[in-house]
Amino acid sequence: MLIHGTWDNQNAWDVLAPRLKSAGYCVFSLNYGRDTSSVRGAIPGQYATGDIRASTVEIAAFVEQVRAATGAAKVALVGHSQGAVVARQYVRFAGGADKVGHLITLVGTNHGMSVWGLLDTHVQTPQSPEWLAAPLMGVAFVQQLAGSEFLRELNADGDTVPGIAYTAIASRLDNASTPPEATFLQAGPGATVDNVMVQDLCPTDPYQHETLPQSPTVAYIIERALDPGFDGNPCP
Repeated sequence: MLIHGTWDNQNAWDVLAPRLKSAGYCVFSLNYGRDTSSVRGAIPGQYATGDIRASTVEIAAFVEQVRAATGAAKVALVGHSQGAVVARQYVRFAGGADKVGHLITLVGTNHGMSVWGLLDTHVQTPQSPEWLAAPLMGVAFVQQLAGSEFLRELNADGDTVPGIAYTAIASRLDNASTPPEATFLQAGPGATVDNVMVQDLCPTDPYQHETLPQSPTVAYIIERALDPGFDGNPCP
């Protein structure tokens, strides 16, 4: 199940989803977090702007639809940017702990992002900090800022939930989660974590925060995480 990031939609997975399907996986994605009360959220096609806690309710309902459609007891979640945080919120606070077998975070804002990082990635126009209020950028943007109340609560008892295997993917070209290693997770009791830097497998990988779901190296990492016996080329 693929969960897109802030100001994005399920078209973010147009490259990865067909690849996973061709490998034999049942692949699902959704648009979530639609909140037109902000300037960014009112733009057609831009989702994941609303309160992350409310978005988590949408994710929980969609997981139940996927489980019902497939008969699977557990799902694997892949979350890009905010999608990683939504997935982690789901397994910690919204009943997902026993319904998720593997949680893969792709440059997730797991420990917060800098204001300028996400703006540079998506807006590329310098603005004053006062311009970044939730009515303009969306509640979810503010919740992902380093040191936010939301992230303090999410991470208060550690990065992981027992019984889940985690893979955290970082990129040295990421300018939203800064430094890039801030996206990595630390394993707590009963969980495993594999932290992977994209450029350790493919030094020439050019994809940045917003476009990283299109990276062949990322696809390789995800397929290897789902199937340790996967034999592919990490740097085509």
